[in-house]
Amino acid sequence: MNKIIEIIQKPRVGLAATIEGLTIEQLNEIPARFNNNILWNMGHLVATQQIVCYRRGGVEPIVDAEFINTYAPGTRPEKFITAEELQRIQELFVTTLEQFERDLQTDMFNNYTPWTTRYGVDINNITDIVNFLPFHEGLHVGYIWALKRVLLAS
Repeated sequence: MNKIIEIIQKPRVGLAATIEGLTIEQLNEIPARFNNNILWNMGHLVATQQIVCYRRGGVEPIVDAEFINTYAPGTRPEKFITAEELQRIQELFVTTLEQFERDLQTDMFNNYTPWTTRYGVDINNITDIVNFLPFHEGLHVGYIWALKRVLLAS
């Protein structure tokens, strides 16, 4: 599992360099033909990992419900996200995965609720979702890069 966590964590850490030089206003901007912004995508990565690993695993998430509900699948940016919230997201990028890696060493996810992703992938246990997470993370990292390109082109 350690390699999969690394595959998730390194791009998350690299996002700091990706967004370097963008203003908080640019990070909050929703360009034409997009329905979210860079900061929402970053928060969404944390929230989704908490939902699909912890909640579906029958375990209380590490992150508070307000944060999760703000960035959960199906939500959209509804408020200006401050520099302080950005800092919190960047901290959660690292701390939630470090804790998750420790939690994977226990039996705490043995009550996992099976489900099927919107992409048709059946997730039956914590191992399945850990294997699926890099796909989801990569998808949103790609969105962030695309949003940045659009922002810098305008």
